[in-house]
Amino acid sequence: MRLKPLRRAIYHLVAAAGALLMVYPVIWLFMSSFKVSETIFVTSGTLIPDKWVWENYVDGWKGVGGLHFGTFIRNSLVLVVLATVGAVLSSALVAFGFARLKFKGSGVWFALMMLTLMLPFEVTLVPQYIMFAKLGWLNSIKPIVVPAYFGAPFFIFLMIQFIRTIPAEMDEAATIDGCGKFKLFCRIILPLIAPAMATAAIFSFYWRWEDLLGPVLYLNKPSMYPVSMALKMYLDAETISNWGAMFAMSVVSLLPVLAVFFAFQKQIVEGISTSGLK
Repeated sequence: MRLKPLRRAIYHLVAAAGALLMVYPVIWLFMSSFKVSETIFVTSGTLIPDKWVWENYVDGWKGVGGLHFGTFIRNSLVLVVLATVGAVLSSALVAFGFARLKFKGSGVWFALMMLTLMLPFEVTLVPQYIMFAKLGWLNSIKPIVVPAYFGAPFFIFLMIQFIRTIPAEMDEAATIDGCGKFKLFCRIILPLIAPAMATAAIFSFYWRWEDLLGPVLYLNKPSMYPVSMALKMYLDAETISNWGAMFAMSVVSLLPVLAVFFAFQKQIVEGISTSGLK
């Protein structure tokens, strides 16, 4: 019994050390956003700035190429919202088909869908680019947004597990009351899988917000760049890179992600844990 307080203290110390280790890069980023660019990567420098340079946020918000940083945030929000809505709704519809509808070859199609989870993105990169080029979609958000409306394998699997926890008797009762398959999906299944959909939406938001490869491939106009590409524009190999402004805007770009996480962290835990009960 006397060892319990000691074990508890050791546990909290180890947990705090692990948490500090994980959060340290963010702390370093935040502190570096207030430093002079020339002193950020000095090995003998301290974590706390010797001189707090608040102008980094002012200069960073002015943007680059005649575009203020708010333009890039708006572009990212448009991409993220459109792609997230498409990914969540289409994945929910496909998951309902696999979980509730009986059709020939469903097991084969489900296996093929799951195999795509193990398919590296680089394998489909060139064929997709050629296809979008022939469709005339280059230098637009279509190659980034439209594929999201055909479902995401990870989200489909997550929602299938969630739907299987819903009693099938509810489907039978709704069918007796005159509900067709689509009405059953909209009125019964969709409201009940809201936690799984919220989890999928949050993950989609994170992944789309930090995506760099897609915009690099398909967007050529700076006025269409999202935040991920805008941050790269603060660095110039031929002249002096504005590291302070870039780190300042990196902190600003983290605010929407942190806001979404703290607002919906309960849904993340509930969606993942409930999907594994089956």
